[in-house]
Amino acid sequence: MEIKKSPKSNLENFSKIFMQIGLVLALFVTYKSIEYKTFDKTYGDLGVVNMSAEMEEEIPITVKPERIEPKSPPPPAPEKIEIVKDEEEIVETVIETTETDETVAVVVAEIVEVEEVEEVIEDVSFMIIEDVPVFPGCSGNKDELKDCFSKMVQKHFSRKFDAELPNELGLSSGRKRVFIGFKIDKNGNIVNVQARGPHPKIEDEVIKVMKQLPKMKPGKQRGKPVGVKYSIPFTLLVE
Repeated sequence: MEIKKSPKSNLENFSKIFMQIGLVLALFVTYKSIEYKTFDKTYGDLGVVNMSAEMEEEIPITVKPERIEPKSPPPPAPEKIEIVKDEEEIVETVIETTETDETVAVVVAEIVEVEEVEEVIEDVSFMIIEDVPVFPGCSGNKDELKDCFSKMVQKHFSRKFDAELPNELGLSSGRKRVFIGFKIDKNGNIVNVQARGPHPKIEDEVIKVMKQLPKMKPGKQRGKPVGVKYSIPFTLLVE
């Protein structure tokens, strides 16, 4: 048995019409939504506020009041005003000129030459003297002259001193120290001989021996002859 549809109940015949109506409706809704206008809500007139304006502080202008000095009372008026006549004569002071005239003699002060005082250099130690005293027969530089001087003084003492004197005085055996000091003056002479030893007679013998030293070439300080102090110890061997 064959089933037959009615041509009016077939919906496929209206599908194109429905699609066209749908498109028209969609375009109409889109157009209305685009053309629809909205407005902002207003809350009344609140005035205009400018937030960018800087706040200005009004500074009151102060005026420093002027200090009013207390007025001192005027001096009391004299009881009686005396009028004094100007009878004194004014004496003019004449200022004399300092310029010389050809007719005036000029007095020239006499120039007196002052003698230069020679610098006095005191005695200098043998250790720091610039130019050491020279013992006869010594030569060389400063250090060599110092060594030669000391050796010659020791040699002179050993040769001239009486070696038997300590034994004759009954001194105990052993080594005895004798300290000797003297000065070579500006002329090279031996002066101010001093000695300190174990016995007064030994001191006298030492002084006598050292006074027999030969005349030296004097030492110099700053190029001028000066006195030079010299000291040396000796050891005596008592048997």
